[in-house]
Amino acid sequence: MRLYPRFLALWCVSIACTVPALAAEAQVAVAANFAEPIKAIAAVLEKTTGHTLKVTLGSTGKLYAQIKNGAPFDLLLAADTRTPAQLEADGLAPPGSRFTYATGQLVLWSPKNGRVDLQGRVLRDPALGKVAVANPKTAPYGEAALQALDRLGLTASLTPKLVQGESIGQAYGFVHTGNADVGFVAMSQVLEGGRLKGGSMWVLPQALYTPIQQDAVVLQRGADNEAVRALVKLLKSPRAQDLIRSYGYRL
Repeated sequence: MRLYPRFLALWCVSIACTVPALAAEAQVAVAANFAEPIKAIAAVLEKTTGHTLKVTLGSTGKLYAQIKNGAPFDLLLAADTRTPAQLEADGLAPPGSRFTYATGQLVLWSPKNGRVDLQGRVLRDPALGKVAVANPKTAPYGEAALQALDRLGLTASLTPKLVQGESIGQAYGFVHTGNADVGFVAMSQVLEGGRLKGGSMWVLPQALYTPIQQDAVVLQRGADNEAVRALVKLLKSPRAQDLIRSYGYRL
């Protein structure tokens, strides 16, 4: 069982689950690494306020392109800081609406028990098969993975083995389905209830890649949306932050 039902129950007790008569809906663009936490957060939001979220998942770069092309999103939960800042500079987000909601952690993961050791020596195994990564041009976790390979001195030897997913979600899918031996994924994708769901992983030391600070930004379309206001308030609350930490993020 996931942790978030417990958080939801505590929330309901604390505010008696008071739901307003008029509820709103927000269309939220969400970086793929945050797929599981946003489900939990959406459930809490609806239960405690009545507001609902319509979530679109994708790589941060792809979501940015959609917003630039007029996609009707109210809020972006990005996997970096550059994209929300650029949206403000583009005039597509109100100034000062950015805030950090999480800092991600990169892991090397395999669904097989014992395949990935705690020091990542599997990356030097001559028998290593395909290695999944997200597209570094559109996905910050993919960029972090290539930084790590470079700092480990493994870029030349592993480049021929890399298979790229459009997003971190697709990179995870390659490993989960056996189309890659191991993969660089977000810790949030392989944790459940604060524990590894299955398989084996190596948590990459922070020194190997630039911290994956993840910012949210309200978009112009959502500036007056009550569901957006409630979601922003929720994301900044201590209880939501505890929930986010349970998926392996730092704050």
